[in-house]
Amino acid sequence: MSNFEVKGTPTRGLLGSTLGFFIGFAAVVALGSTARFFGPQLIESGASILLVGLLVAMPNLSGSLLRIPFAAWSDTVGGRKPMLILLCLSIIGLIGLVFIAYFIFPLGITLIHYPILLILAFLAGCGIATFSVGISQTSYWFPQKEQGKALGRYAGVGNLAPGIFSLIMAFSLSAWGLGGSYLLWFILLLCGTLLYYIIGLDACSFQLEKIGASNDQIVAYCLAEYGQELFFTHNLKESLSMSIRKWKTWTLIGLYFTSFGGFIALAAWFPIYWISLHNVGTVNVGGLELSLALILTAIFIIIGSLVRVFSGSLADKISGILVTTIGLLILLIGAIVMISATSASFNLALIGMVLISIGMGMVNAGVFKMVPKTVPEAVGGAAGWIGGLGAFGGFVIPPIMGFIVDIMQEQGYSFGFVVFLILALISLLIVFILNQKKDQK
Repeated sequence: MSNFEVKGTPTRGLLGSTLGFFIGFAAVVALGSTARFFGPQLIESGASILLVGLLVAMPNLSGSLLRIPFAAWSDTVGGRKPMLILLCLSIIGLIGLVFIAYFIFPLGITLIHYPILLILAFLAGCGIATFSVGISQTSYWFPQKEQGKALGRYAGVGNLAPGIFSLIMAFSLSAWGLGGSYLLWFILLLCGTLLYYIIGLDACSFQLEKIGASNDQIVAYCLAEYGQELFFTHNLKESLSMSIRKWKTWTLIGLYFTSFGGFIALAAWFPIYWISLHNVGTVNVGGLELSLALILTAIFIIIGSLVRVFSGSLADKISGILVTTIGLLILLIGAIVMISATSASFNLALIGMVLISIGMGMVNAGVFKMVPKTVPEAVGGAAGWIGGLGAFGGFVIPPIMGFIVDIMQEQGYSFGFVVFLILALISLLIVFILNQKKDQK
């Protein structure tokens, strides 16, 4: 075994997967941040708020559905190749959006362009699917006792991307307009992808498998040298089927639909919410008129992401299910506050937003602390189902909230948060069921 040469360390593996997710996840705010540009033109040409909400949510469709096969694929080939393919697809979508912003938007976006926008938004959202690939890639690098801490850092830091990018977009939209903002995003995505190509590495077992080591050699060497405890010996189809047959996988999907699906849904919806209900304008920073809606959205994302980092370590100490329960209770309170916030209740809405962000951050960390322990024989497959179907909430929720606004008009922006009230209550019921099983911690 002394002849084996494995590149990298768990720290580098975590850095690489976090970088890939960080770069890809910025897509979640791309169309939400610019809805105030596309939205009015589309509505003027006959589109409804529902269709605008669908466009805003489209990156979340690809970002959720593609998590399933790509995460399972990472169980068979490692995470590096799937991660690079998803990032490249996102780059292709962004090239199209840059073209739209420079050459079509100045002339006016109409319903004729709507299908094209949907396709480009779908491609741009492929980068969001890097999440479940990175979960698998990170999990194989670390022993069970360090899963919560490692995954909390991975997901928490990666989740900062939409918040940071919302702030960047606030500056770039003011300074360079829509075309310049999309061009900047393209440059950052391209550079980040190239950097991942250099830094990103598969875990020990996948590297040894590629050079022809036997299963016994792989297990013995990787366990002794790197502490790797998770190993995979099945193909993509078996990874998906094995994990989806476990009932606990479905409970975690439900929890993650509420927390992470809700998180990325609100990251896209909040710019519309703050402008439409509370009529927030701009703030002057260094001579630039910055969108206050984007700044508030960035605050929501950053708080939730930082909470997720710390909650991962907390889950290692007190269990993932307890962290999840606390987070759901906070989310429930936040939803009630948001429903109560009218157009004249800006401060109340701000408090509600912060509570929802904290609650979702805690639940996100708690759920994925449970994944490696729940399905250790197919982490990638489970991460794919949970991350994919769970994140599907990011696609489903904005159109529902848009539909509520279409029916109730201005009041619908507040009442729309009843969606999260219902989801929080259902999730608490799921946690209660999980807690009845002595083998679930």
